[in-house]
Amino acid sequence: MLVADSYVGHRSDATVADRLADADPVTVVLDDTDRRRSRVRAETTAGEDVGIVVARDLADGDVLATEDGTLVLVELAAVDALVLELADADVSVAAALELGHALGNRHWNLALRGDEALFPVPDTRERMAATVTELLPDGVETRFEMVSPTTFDDADDGPEHDHPHSHDEGGHDHTHDGDGHAHSHDGDANHTHAQGVHTTDGGNR
Repeated sequence: MLVADSYVGHRSDATVADRLADADPVTVVLDDTDRRRSRVRAETTAGEDVGIVVARDLADGDVLATEDGTLVLVELAAVDALVLELADADVSVAAALELGHALGNRHWNLALRGDEALFPVPDTRERMAATVTELLPDGVETRFEMVSPTTFDDADDGPEHDHPHSHDEGGHDHTHDGDGHAHSHDGDANHTHAQGVHTTDGGNR
């Protein structure tokens, strides 16, 4: 079995892209849970067993290496998300606060993308749609879309991951003092976090 225990970089990096072009990489598709584990056993798209042993969350396009130099390209399985289209809605401040309070009480993760709010589907589309239908102000349109699980990450933008995490073999834990936390990042992206709420200025990652 292949064991990928070295992080090479992201395929968007020119040096990594050159290595991929000169190699015969294998590809593995991970779901949102497995990409966060420090140890996971998966299968390549060619059906070969591979063990992944890296202490970091993995992003779509990350490249790992095995002891014998085989490159492993990581792809992420998309997740189902409910999208609220707010651009053409005439929503009052009171209605917006009421909607935010109602959805916030359900502890759904949230990502903002321009004039759209995205929520990962926790159960089924039907149940989620039924939950939000009576809460939506007039003019708010909804649809479902498959998106990258990193849409809802609280890490910095881009393929690199230097946000400190605590990993164990069975999963991924964060510990924060208090009921919420706020982060301020300099650069092109600004993030606001509060109990599962993630706001990104400047578009989708």
